Amino acid sequence: MKRRARTPSSQVRARMAGGGDRGQATAFVVGVFAALWLFAGIVIDGGLALAGKARALDVAQEAARTGAQQIDVGQLRSGGDVRLVRDKAAAAARTYIGSTGDSGTASVSGNAVSVRVTHRQRTQILQLIGLRTLSVHASGTARAERGTP
Repeated sequence: MKRRARTPSSQVRARMAGGGDRGQATAFVVGVFAALWLFAGIVIDGGLALAGKARALDVAQEAARTGAQQIDVGQLRSGGDVRLVRDKAAAAARTYIGSTGDSGTASVSGNAVSVRVTHRQRTQILQLIGLRTLSVHASGTARAERGTP
């Protein structure tokens, strides 16, 4: 009795009838879906982090400008140099940062107010893998100077 050689299509049919490949496509689809979901999370939450960075930079610069406006008016009116009231300048900058909901520090050195802001951006997609927030930092400095009238 001669045995017939199987063609590739008959081998596939024989495997499917035996159930040997069941579930392999499902594992592949789940893997691809997970990879695409992670990629979408990186794109969307990464974009939100960039927007948070821009916001933190805006807050830092504005807080520094707010602090740099706290000048010693008596000294200025008497014809002296522009000088910051150190405690008021740092406090004004910290108050501005606090009013935005962010956290940060402010320091005064000479006539310059330096501010460092930390902004926490909530994630939208990456929270599904346990990453709830992304922290971004920004700095800003402003100097008090005599303007020209």
